[in-house]
Amino acid sequence: MATPMAKHGLTIAVNLRQNVHHIGCLQNISALLMPRCAVQTTCPLRTNYADWRMRRDAIRRQLTKEHSQERRLLNCIRKNTILPDEVKVMADQEIASLPRDSSYVRIRNRCAITSRSRGVVQRWRLSRIVWRQEADANHMSGVQRAKW
Repeated sequence: MATPMAKHGLTIAVNLRQNVHHIGCLQNISALLMPRCAVQTTCPLRTNYADWRMRRDAIRRQLTKEHSQERRLLNCIRKNTILPDEVKVMADQEIASLPRDSSYVRIRNRCAITSRSRGVVQRWRLSRIVWRQEADANHMSGVQRAKW
């Protein structure tokens, strides 16, 4: 499935199945898109969820984490204006073959307690309703209800 082509003096060889991308003088585009230092997280996996929506969102987050680098590389190829159309079509087909839930736009921020998706206060990962209850009960450090 490798397609060597020459256009505007650039030699392009793309093998999407094996994630090998060579474009012009850039020897490996994946080296540009890789993070400088990979940090291993040792967070314990959560096993109990408030409801099935929270579980589905956790699965989506895991799929996004697994396929993010490949999806990012393919999107760069798709949006490149120098590459020929055949290569862009191949990248489109590869993106279509990835799991639908591996896209980051399908991730929804949810309350960690109730799994509510709307009105989530990002700093605490709580919905506005739970956040207010916890603040009123003085269970949150540094938060005080306004009184006048």
